[in-house]
Amino acid sequence: MEFADHFSEHAASYRQYRPGYPAGLYDWLCGLVPSRRLAWDAGTGNGQAALDLAARFERVVATDPSERQIAEATAHPRIGYGIAAETNPALKDASVDLVTAAQAMHWFDLDRFFAEVARVLRAGGVIAAWTYHRSVVSDAVDRVTDRFRVETMGPFWPPGREYVEDEYRTIPFPFRRLEAPRFEVRERWTARRFLAYLDTWSAVRRCRKATGEDPLRALEPELVAAWGGMDVERDVRFPLAILAGRTEEA
Repeated sequence: MEFADHFSEHAASYRQYRPGYPAGLYDWLCGLVPSRRLAWDAGTGNGQAALDLAARFERVVATDPSERQIAEATAHPRIGYGIAAETNPALKDASVDLVTAAQAMHWFDLDRFFAEVARVLRAGGVIAAWTYHRSVVSDAVDRVTDRFRVETMGPFWPPGREYVEDEYRTIPFPFRRLEAPRFEVRERWTARRFLAYLDTWSAVRRCRKATGEDPLRALEPELVAAWGGMDVERDVRFPLAILAGRTEEA
C-alpha cells in the first residue's frame, strides 16, 4: 500500500510528544451529529482523537495505513483500530454519524477520501477535519519558531503541507460547510518539551535525511534564549483551523 508515510519511523515519539485536542471541540461536534452510534477517525495515528471520541460515542472505528502508528495506539473497548487507508475503511454505506481527521487530512488522497465520506455518512452526518500550523508562546519565541517553520524548514515540508499553512481554506470541499467556533490546544511546556515536539515534525526528519545535519541543534540556543531557559515553563497555544460539513438530511 502506498501512502504518505511521514511518521512511522518515530511513531513512539509522535504518541508521546504531540498535543491532544480540547474537550470543547468534541462537545461541539457531538451537538451536530444525528446520533452517537458510530464515529470514524481517519488517519488516526496513535488514536489521540479516537480516545476522546470513544468517551462520547458507542463505537469508534480508527484507521491509519501505518502499522507502527496503530501499534502505539491505546486500546479501548469501544475503539476498533484498523490498518487501512483513508480510502478503504471497512464500513457500511450510510452507517457513520461523524467522520474526523485530526492533523491528518492534508496527507490524504482528497478526492477518494471525500467519496468514501459521502458513502459512509448517514443522512445529516458530519465530517470535521482540523489542523494547526503554528504555536503561540510569546513575541520573542514566536519570531524564532515562525522563521524556523517557514524559512528553515520550508524546503523540507512534504506536499500537502501547503493546506496546513492555508489553514484548510484552499481545500476543495464537497460538503455543506458548517461554521466552527474558535478552539485552540493549550499546553504548559518547557523549552525542552517544546523541542521534543518539534522533533516530531516531518520536515525536521526529512531535513536530517537530506542534509545529514540536525536543524534542532542549530535552533536550540536561540529558542532557549527567547524562552528564558531550557526548563522554564510557559503557556503554549495552538490555534486550530477546522473544516466541517454535513451531508444532506434525509
